[in-house]
Amino acid sequence: MTKEEFDKINVFGIGEPNVNFAQYFIGNSYLNPLAIDKEAKLSLFNVTFEPGCRNNWHIHHATKGGGQILICVAGEGWYQEEGKEAVSLKPGKVIQIPANVKHWHEAKKDSWFSHIAVEVPGENTSNEWCEPVADNIYNNL
Repeated sequence: MTKEEFDKINVFGIGEPNVNFAQYFIGNSYLNPLAIDKEAKLSLFNVTFEPGCRNNWHIHHATKGGGQILICVAGEGWYQEEGKEAVSLKPGKVIQIPANVKHWHEAKKDSWFSHIAVEVPGENTSNEWCEPVADNIYNNL
């Protein structure tokens, strides 16, 4: 999928370069804040990945509640939990990631990809960024 084709279907727009988290990505990603409610501790971001972009393995920790929900909105990507097979992501696919599960997500090699990321409220929440996804794992998808 070309950037021009992707822009036509990515209704939330790509937003700004994701410079604050760039160290945890291979390739370029972009953030478009959709809703931030600090009191409710709930945020929605449209995250866009250029073709081949992937984030590092990471964990959304919580002692109660927490985790993340991904709502795929444009393009194609991958999601994988540690020890499980990768799942293909296309518009309309929803992934619910429980707290304390190591995982990663990204764009396929030949497609831009956007998902809405929902940080699920919980108690004692934090994010832990881990090692990059190995090239051999990504290239074999």
